Amino acid sequence: MKLPLIDLLVFLGYMAGIVLYGCSFYFRNKSADAFTVGSGNLPAWVVGLSIFATYVSSISFLALPGKAYQTNWNGFVFSLSIPLASYVAVRFFVPLYRSINSVSAYYYLETRFGAWARIYASACYLLTQLARMGSIMFLLALPMNALFGWDVPLIIIGTGIGVLLYSLMGGIQAVIWTDAIQAIILIAGALACALVLLFSLPAGPGQLFSLAAEQNKFSFGSLSTSLSDSTFWVILIYGLFINLQNFGIDQSYVQRYLTTKSEKEAKFSTWLGSLLYVPVSALFFFIGTALYAYYQAQPNLLPVALQDPALSDRVFPYFIAHGLPTGLTGLLIASIFAAGMSTISTSLNSSATIILTDYYQRYFQKNASEKSSMWVLYLASLLMGILGVLAALAMLQVKSALDAWWALSSIFSGGMLGLFLLGYFSRQALKRDALIGVIAGVLVICWISLSPAYFEKTASPLKSALHPNLAIVFGTTAIFVMGFCTAQLFNRTGKTNSKSREAASLNRKV
Repeated sequence: MKLPLIDLLVFLGYMAGIVLYGCSFYFRNKSADAFTVGSGNLPAWVVGLSIFATYVSSISFLALPGKAYQTNWNGFVFSLSIPLASYVAVRFFVPLYRSINSVSAYYYLETRFGAWARIYASACYLLTQLARMGSIMFLLALPMNALFGWDVPLIIIGTGIGVLLYSLMGGIQAVIWTDAIQAIILIAGALACALVLLFSLPAGPGQLFSLAAEQNKFSFGSLSTSLSDSTFWVILIYGLFINLQNFGIDQSYVQRYLTTKSEKEAKFSTWLGSLLYVPVSALFFFIGTALYAYYQAQPNLLPVALQDPALSDRVFPYFIAHGLPTGLTGLLIASIFAAGMSTISTSLNSSATIILTDYYQRYFQKNASEKSSMWVLYLASLLMGILGVLAALAMLQVKSALDAWWALSSIFSGGMLGLFLLGYFSRQALKRDALIGVIAGVLVICWISLSPAYFEKTASPLKSALHPNLAIVFGTTAIFVMGFCTAQLFNRTGKTNSKSREAASLNRKV
């Protein structure tokens, strides 16, 4: 398909504008504090939009409508867990991290369990970010290739260079302000698309709801208590654990708690960013349902090749290219890139911050000068950007980038969240308890995530029958329960070290 000139101009104008605007913050970064937390002076509403934009990636923008088109609104149950996770965040996590004299989310783990815990968690975070950046850049390139014939590796490299440029030069201020702009663009694009679909059906908007209702497209899933299927309860519990992980231990979110002027503003930002995702994710699911009704009412508009349910993720990109008026296509492409670029830029800045605080300043130069710290941040951003592009190019060899991302994130994320919860809620737990818990939890996570693939062609009793999404749930629980029980068993009350007492003191304050 040849992209109309106006759509091309809209898309290229967005790309050029966002990169130039982000780079303009270069002159405001005179210190590592400005680069990592914006000197704690960013407006609360901007930080809130940035948190929201970090939630929404190109995966969400493309996969959620595809899921609703293929099945129903079962995936939206994930969003229903956000209000509870947000409450926990503003009640416990925000005060905790603003009380700690460190921009690193993993400094707290060192105060509880020693340096190994901080290194373990930060290493997991960095590996997770590489997988996340690689998956997003790869998935971002696929619809552009399918729609317009652009070369996938070139799209990946071009996207990586653009995001890296303004993230490296502008620091967290560029990331957060461009995130806010990108949040507005992606919401506008999704709303425009939903309205076009709503009023494009032959019999009017009512036809959408009647066709969708006939096939139970608005269902939230089965209320069965089965743990092997994607039921309402499985997705709800999975969403709660994932969102507790996001707010409690993910550097991408924790870093934003420190960018506002006060704790009150940080809490407002958290509420705004998290709760905004709920209606916007509903909008994505509505688009998928509307696409189903649109092509059910006009089946001749959808090529036979795309009528295979396995290709549902490609239906929305096809509609963007062929069903939208000229101009809106360019806006939707910009929206997809906005969703992806906001997440990638966040990963770059947060990863560079972790490399500076958890490695360089911790082990190489404790009292590093501003000049050397800035150089480390620049070089770390560059390194993570290059590795992210390479990870995306490596995804060309993977059958399913989304499945690969889910498997990796489950393994890494569960270990981090369980360790944090053990440190926060069990004051008696010490280093050995945490280590035993982590080993047990990671084994559980690996069993749930990997055994179905390993024993795919056999009926081995070692094969997990649990839904893969429950890996983080049972893995996190195993870490906490095992660590808590060993702490109680050995009854080490009074033997905590000074750093553990400091962490316990912080817990009491919040």
